[in-house]
Amino acid sequence: MNTTPVTGDVRQRILHTSQLIIAGRGFTAVGLNEILKAAGVPKGSFYHYFGSKEAFGEALLEDYFTRYLTQLEARLSQAEASNAERLMSYWANWRDTQHHGDPRGKCLAVKLAAEVSDLSERMRQVLQRGTERVITRLALTIEAGVEDGSLPGLNANQGNAAELATTLYQLWLGASLRAKITRDQVPLDAALKATYALLNLSSNLTPTQERTQP
Repeated sequence: MNTTPVTGDVRQRILHTSQLIIAGRGFTAVGLNEILKAAGVPKGSFYHYFGSKEAFGEALLEDYFTRYLTQLEARLSQAEASNAERLMSYWANWRDTQHHGDPRGKCLAVKLAAEVSDLSERMRQVLQRGTERVITRLALTIEAGVEDGSLPGLNANQGNAAELATTLYQLWLGASLRAKITRDQVPLDAALKATYALLNLSSNLTPTQERTQP
């Protein structure tokens, strides 16, 4: 019987290690043995934390969105930047992190949405809740940009901000999938150009760059 102590640090190590692997290769292509070996965790310990691979997938996505939203909040609260600059910093960072081969910073919503939404209803629901929270936070920044005058060409109506945030987020998801096909940055550059247009901003607005996961 395995008597290895089970701690929260082990669970987090499994999730962190698996994110890097799955961000590169997908969910179904990666076996548990590969993840546990990379994390340095005995196989028996896995089931102390996750009752199945599906439950593990839920936890992986929940952990990812928790960290994603923390980083998003930090980016959209940058001091000495207008709300328009904060928004464009987010999109510019997305462009810069999603076209290269490094799995660090890769968006799991982009990587797994098509794959797991048909595979697991529970994982699909985690993806839906996580992406809706991202869109809600973006909508708040759009509203704040109208109020501070950095997005003067937009309507301040709350419904319009939510609709625009949804459109922009979906634009970038689509561009990221297209970039996987073209294997270049062209679709992401086009998405950035379209984002300036949708926000009625001049492309001369240069956001502060700080690379994190998008």
